[in-house]
Amino acid sequence: MSIGQIPAVRGGTAAAAGRTRPAERPRSSMTTRRHRAFYLFTAPWIIGFLLLTIVPMGYALWLSLTTFDGLSPRWRFVGLANYRELLGDSVTWQALGRTGLFAATSVPLSIVAGLGLAVLVNRPLKARGLFRTLLYLPAVVPPVGAGLAFKWLFDQNSGAANGVLTGLGLDALNWLSDPYARYVLLMTVLWAAGNIMIISLAGLQDIPRELLEAARIDGASAWRSFRSITVPLLSPVLLFQTVTGVIASVQTIMPLLLAPDGTTAGVTAIPQSNYLYMMHVFAEYFALGRYGYASALLWVLFVLILLVTAVIFKTTSGVVFYNVDPEAKK
Repeated sequence: MSIGQIPAVRGGTAAAAGRTRPAERPRSSMTTRRHRAFYLFTAPWIIGFLLLTIVPMGYALWLSLTTFDGLSPRWRFVGLANYRELLGDSVTWQALGRTGLFAATSVPLSIVAGLGLAVLVNRPLKARGLFRTLLYLPAVVPPVGAGLAFKWLFDQNSGAANGVLTGLGLDALNWLSDPYARYVLLMTVLWAAGNIMIISLAGLQDIPRELLEAARIDGASAWRSFRSITVPLLSPVLLFQTVTGVIASVQTIMPLLLAPDGTTAGVTAIPQSNYLYMMHVFAEYFALGRYGYASALLWVLFVLILLVTAVIFKTTSGVVFYNVDPEAKK
């Protein structure tokens, strides 16, 4: 082969390679396919969110502007009258105050209890998996089952709690009435601390061991390492538990399950210390049949939850530390 024939051969080879190379797909077509796949996979959630959340919220907003009672076709549009009545309702404000006090008490107690259990089962103990399972089991029990169990446990006549007291020579107590009903309600919250334990345990296991070992080598005590290393690195987990705990505490229906008459009609018989905001909503809905006013109560609660959540995020922005990989920002 002569030197002059080499470019021709190379050119022919390049031309042959060019003929066999597949045509590149347009970038816009790939982007469209990705968007289509995204909406296809998220369509069930989007449809459920629209039909089961947005539509009911819109319907409740409309009801809050009417005098609808759930049965009678005779109702009328009253505008903001229900909201004006709400602002002057002392029962509503008292129930809201008790709810705030309950949230301010139950949320820190449950977080401390869950974190303490997580620290305990995170240690190298024998049968550690069994202890984790046993401590988490109460969180699996449905709220209705837990409420009925506590109601039977603290029953004045046949409850096990009074059985222990009488066995010790003490007087039986009416646990489900004031002033003891609030303490039983707090016990039901601490009963389900296993859920917080599992989340805190996952956060503890994500803390780098090198930091704790370095602190131990420097002479830091266990408490100092926990306060200066563990808690700051767990701050995102604690923030999540605080926000979700506040939302759950203001929406709890456990006082209704602990009431002497544990039905929707017996909501007005709930002890005063356990007559929280949601109990007031239940009373307006089912006992009094004021659907419009109860819907206004729910919308006010929704706005208050948004405000409280925003305040929590704003006030904790300087004390929450996120362990972000520097390479992830690039």
